[in-house]
Amino acid sequence: MSEEVNAVRPIRALLADDHAVVRAGIRQFLEHNGKIQVVAEADDGETAKVLIQKHQPDVAVLDIQMPGASGIEVTRWVRSNFPKTGVLVLTAYDDDPYIMAVLQAGANGYVLKTASPSEIIQAVHDVHNGKSVLDASVTEKVIAQLYRQKTEKPVEQLTDREIEVLNLTAKGYTNKAIGAQLAISDRTVQGHLAHIFAKLHANSRTEAVMRGVSMGLVTSDSSGIYGDQ
Repeated sequence: MSEEVNAVRPIRALLADDHAVVRAGIRQFLEHNGKIQVVAEADDGETAKVLIQKHQPDVAVLDIQMPGASGIEVTRWVRSNFPKTGVLVLTAYDDDPYIMAVLQAGANGYVLKTASPSEIIQAVHDVHNGKSVLDASVTEKVIAQLYRQKTEKPVEQLTDREIEVLNLTAKGYTNKAIGAQLAISDRTVQGHLAHIFAKLHANSRTEAVMRGVSMGLVTSDSSGIYGDQ
């Protein structure tokens, strides 16, 4: 019964962008088919925090450059206080420092505002479903940056089990689903992820998956980071 209710309940999203016209446009196409409901809007980072705390949305859609607190700061705050809220950064910036800072802060997705409405809608759904999403145009940059970091920081080899967990993470599986696939407990999955993060010098699932891709541990056809279904 609960699964049926979840299936029809729209995804509750929050929009944070300091341009009202941009927010209005995004809201219009997100809510068009009724599967996403925008529960609140914010025009600065501090207001976004207040509204996220009040509404606890399924997905927070954040710009990077905002008054009060940046999207990076808000992302870090969300990860610390509301881990069940997914974070999708929707921005015009494709510079390496912004991309890496967002991923290190724990964002689940990074999409450029040049993406089509259907791509942004899909990104919201993917983040809600636990997948990591990167705009195709920035994926190559991220892999190149992670490869440089890999050569600068030696990484400890992953065990076979950790590689299995990493690949299932790349497919967007939750800890519970990974545990079911591998016949292990959620707590054991969490332990494996902690070891993976430490070995790969990663601060988020997205960053760990991207680093796994750059090292050849995760193949592109098994990863949701490209937005493929």
